[in-house]
Amino acid sequence: METKDMMMTSMLTMDKGENEERGPKNLNSGSGQQVSNGFSTSTPQSPREGPGTAACAGGTTSGSGGGTGSSVPLGGLRTLVVQQTSLERPRETWSKKMDFLLSVIGYAVDLGNVWRFPYICYQNGGGAFLLPYMLMAVFGGVPLFYMELALGQFHRSGCISIWKHICPIFKGIGFAICIIALYIAFYYNTIMAWALYYLLSSFRPTLPWSTCTNSWNTANCNRYMSTDLNVSWSNSSKSPAEEFYTRQVLQVHLSPGLHQLGSVSWQLALCLLFIFTIVYFSIWKGVKTSGKVVWVTATFPYLVLLVLLIRGATLPGAWRGVVFYLKPDWEKLLSTAVWIDAAAQIFFSLGPGFGVLLAFASYNPFHNNCYKDALVTSSVNCLTSFLSGFVIFTVLGYMAEMRQQDVDAVAKDAGPSLLFIIYAEAIANMPAATFFAIIFFLMIIMLGLDSTFAGLEGVITAMLDEFPHILAKRREWFVFGLVCVCYLGALSTLTYGGAFVVKLFEEYATGPAVITVVLLEVIAVSWFYGTNRFCNDIQLMLGFYPGWFWRICWVAICPCFLLFIIISFLAFPPEVKLFNYQYPQWTTVLGYCIGVSSFICVPAYMVYHLLNAKGTFKQRLLKSITPVPSSDDHRNFIVTNAV
Repeated sequence: METKDMMMTSMLTMDKGENEERGPKNLNSGSGQQVSNGFSTSTPQSPREGPGTAACAGGTTSGSGGGTGSSVPLGGLRTLVVQQTSLERPRETWSKKMDFLLSVIGYAVDLGNVWRFPYICYQNGGGAFLLPYMLMAVFGGVPLFYMELALGQFHRSGCISIWKHICPIFKGIGFAICIIALYIAFYYNTIMAWALYYLLSSFRPTLPWSTCTNSWNTANCNRYMSTDLNVSWSNSSKSPAEEFYTRQVLQVHLSPGLHQLGSVSWQLALCLLFIFTIVYFSIWKGVKTSGKVVWVTATFPYLVLLVLLIRGATLPGAWRGVVFYLKPDWEKLLSTAVWIDAAAQIFFSLGPGFGVLLAFASYNPFHNNCYKDALVTSSVNCLTSFLSGFVIFTVLGYMAEMRQQDVDAVAKDAGPSLLFIIYAEAIANMPAATFFAIIFFLMIIMLGLDSTFAGLEGVITAMLDEFPHILAKRREWFVFGLVCVCYLGALSTLTYGGAFVVKLFEEYATGPAVITVVLLEVIAVSWFYGTNRFCNDIQLMLGFYPGWFWRICWVAICPCFLLFIIISFLAFPPEVKLFNYQYPQWTTVLGYCIGVSSFICVPAYMVYHLLNAKGTFKQRLLKSITPVPSSDDHRNFIVTNAV
């Protein structure tokens, strides 16, 4: 963070003929140099170099030269290095590079990787689905991922204030992103509250969703396994795991629908309060603390996935699930729906457009290799999705073997139901069921916590960068207020009909809105800010110019990729249904209103910006699309000459 009020804090004199490099202590890694004629050095420094390193090569230095900017022999001159130090706090940075990588991986790898990818994969041609998935990743997801990391690292700003350096009239994108992040926080953490309820219920010798003798069970409850003899299964029969999920955890039977949600479940309210307490104390101090927490929350799920994969592979019938998961159906590739699902899955899996990547990258050193980071983290994310498919479908194959059914009959449920009903029931029928239940639901909570940390950090960074004088010294209180708002906003999802609200938010509040926002973001960067200017920024940071592949993706392929998803959403609106509840028509209108409520910030700010600018309409328009240079953010030192 820089300010116009600067103070000189140190000076270093170098005598004639000195060749050794000296400089003041590096106060802000990633800073560049500027000579007195205003020319910034274009050669990037290594991350180890201090920003104030001054070298006397060949006894010359670039001086003022009477305003000519020519090289002047030192002779009897001495070079004066003046260090400029901001009166404001220096920008926070990651303690270690690994903190950043784990945070990005933890954000990208979330609950959707565990249930959504395996389900979509087998639904859209099994192994054949991997072809459109990889194509969409290479030409759409990864370029967007790389673009956001580079933007955040160069401009060192959150998703609101960064737009003054790119295209000021699009600043409304930042506010829209913050609103979308709040909507996600309203429902996403509720899924973790469900998982916490399951986790607490797992500390018993007999798991409560494995029997039909509990107070919440009905006469339709039946254990439908090959080990249970004389069990007659009918269309009205329910498994004990399904009744535990719907009647004990969610209690949806007490709500007729969205028009009458019912009371708040105090058990889930306490679970969510505990979740938000963990979230607050993990992010209240910034990336210094959250970067340490992700060492546990981002790595533990991989350990659990490995344990569950080994256990699943040893179960009878596991091979049936794997064959069903990967058996290619090449004819499915002729269907447009498969390509739509592949595009949507890779987009929401990598997660550009939520302000998180901008925020995380803004805490990196200026010359950090974000290109390599983008390739590594996006590859880890895709491989995790693929691995999760084996974890899920080995168990589904086991369930099919035990029920003596086909795998598709067992795996008909999508969404969280796949985890909380089918997988939970499979765990209950394994040896050492209590142990596997504990580690599985602990993994679900950890996967969700990473994404929550990241989503809220995106909002926090954006607001602190936009209003630094008000919020910079009050971060803890601001984070506390934000967490309280998220908790209060989530109360509707904790009611008896809360699962219906979660589904409504999931379908309408985030999907179309965030894709439209990212489309505008790509257009603003590639067409208004300019691809050449953006590539020059990357060259200044990394020392190399992005290749033609990346430039073509940013200018043409990524906008087409996003437009394809948006049109598909509008042409094929989702049929929203949960359990046996068919969402009425008015809920569709409500859903679109929620989605538009965030996106409306973009045109609203454009009108506000043009009305408040000075000059003729043409002058206002030109000023609104002219970026404010941000290179001053990377200059802490000025080299000049003095006799």
